[in-house]
Amino acid sequence: MRPTQTPQHPASRRVPFLGAAVLSLGLILSACDVGGGTNPTGARYTVSGNVLAPGVAADAQDQNRASQALSTAGLTVNWSAPHMAGQVLVSASDLSAGALQAQGLSGAAEALSGIRTQVLGTAELTLAYTPAGHSDADFAAELTASGLSAQPNYIYRALSVPNDPGYPGNAGVRIGNVSYDQDYLTRIGAQAAWDKLTALGKLPVGAIVAVLDTGVDTGHEDLAGRLLPGRDFCSALSESSVCTGEDDDPSDLTSGSESGHGTSSAGLIGAVGNNGKGIVGLTWTGRTLLPVKVFGELGASSGATTSSLTAGVNYAVAQGARVINMSLGLRGVNTDPALATALAAASRQALLVAAAGNTPGEGLYYPASDPNVLAIGALGKTDVLASYSARPKPGQKQLDLVAPGGDQGGGSEILTTNLSSQGKYTLRAGTSEAAPLVSGAAALMLGLRPDLSAAQVRALLIGTAKTVTGGKLLDVGAALQAAQLAASTPGAPYALRVDALQNGRVVGSVSSQGPGTAPQQRFPYSIGQLPAGQYTLSATLTIGGAVSSGQVPVSVGANTAVDIPTR
Repeated sequence: MRPTQTPQHPASRRVPFLGAAVLSLGLILSACDVGGGTNPTGARYTVSGNVLAPGVAADAQDQNRASQALSTAGLTVNWSAPHMAGQVLVSASDLSAGALQAQGLSGAAEALSGIRTQVLGTAELTLAYTPAGHSDADFAAELTASGLSAQPNYIYRALSVPNDPGYPGNAGVRIGNVSYDQDYLTRIGAQAAWDKLTALGKLPVGAIVAVLDTGVDTGHEDLAGRLLPGRDFCSALSESSVCTGEDDDPSDLTSGSESGHGTSSAGLIGAVGNNGKGIVGLTWTGRTLLPVKVFGELGASSGATTSSLTAGVNYAVAQGARVINMSLGLRGVNTDPALATALAAASRQALLVAAAGNTPGEGLYYPASDPNVLAIGALGKTDVLASYSARPKPGQKQLDLVAPGGDQGGGSEILTTNLSSQGKYTLRAGTSEAAPLVSGAAALMLGLRPDLSAAQVRALLIGTAKTVTGGKLLDVGAALQAAQLAASTPGAPYALRVDALQNGRVVGSVSSQGPGTAPQQRFPYSIGQLPAGQYTLSATLTIGGAVSSGQVPVSVGANTAVDIPTR
């Protein structure tokens, strides 16, 4: 956040266009062994498959297999993490004795005999209340042993770092005699993206973005005409922190520590531009913001649950959202099986974006750590990762992207929208502010190119990012340029080389080239006469001057099959 003595509307500020970045994107490399059923000494094999251009997803069979693997055992739960006490979440919406008997789960019917349950329709889950004399973990273990899938109903928290003493009532773009501008838009190249759209004769209308958060101020002056109807999946929060009830009013929380949080996220993505008021979002015209309230409040506390989040994800997909922003998270867990299954399904339609977390020593929060979700870290006023931004722990994936999240105090926070009743605008800092910038960029790309898949947008965002000390910094202008280029160069010539390496030495190779038929496609290859053993397949693909590359380990031998996506 840069203070200036003379306010200037961000939409009027010009940033020199730096030109299209050379893409350096990951590939998906499909390889399979076509050798015989045995592996005698001296046998030779052929590895063949397809090199997939940036962003191309694996085929439907591979996606189904991944989804099935995700929804089965192997997903761990952590009962010591914050969760709803006295209840267990079961991944089924019909636990009647008849339904369980029909599935051959007579043991489950017996385990649930006399147990109070509550069906959570939209989430397609059921709450089973833990009987007296049992711990939640023991009750879940009993249900799991009977054939059901049971887990904690985790409690999620919003991830903004409050900038005391003014939080949450220190609203406004003007503090004292100083006005603050949106210098973070300059850092991520927003003006270059808008200039590109103007040159194409288009407005900055993005795809539908679902904002899973505390709700949105539906009467805010800078969100007028931008909001779709939306829904509330946590109408009330009980004394035991249970989200109950659904309704059609997705208005933001108005009290408690996180009030205005969802309005802040929505404003960064899509505050109205050129209206002479407040700030401008990355997408700033059109009715494309879908408020999905997953948080409830009780006094000074607020929270979301596995069930409300799962319902929110399912709803967002049903409403046609192409981007789902989740500026929230839960630390201390590797996964949340019910939510993970919903995310895996949603990722086929929507780009999933989540704040990484606001504690540097506890790893990535969930769902940012989920493989189907972009994990977004925060930069402070320099290109170093902010002091509060989460870093991955050993065994976790790396941050996918970073974006400005502000520093705490001193006027270096992010200028954004706030509740109308609390001054309309405020300063915030956190990974919660970085994530919506990525969501807004993705929405711009999909607004220009609605035919792009979520996987393609993900690859383009990562591949065009600027490498800085803190990670891969979002570059909206370069990402939009890459999306536009992909649309405008059908039939671009390509050149492909695939090497099979052992111990760093090339032992087999194949090259091909041609005119191509469309960008982001599959390119076949075949390398023969390879002895059984461990190899690294390295591919370099050039399409219309844009170079991308990828590597995948493969064990060559009888009945060997590999399908490994890389970014």
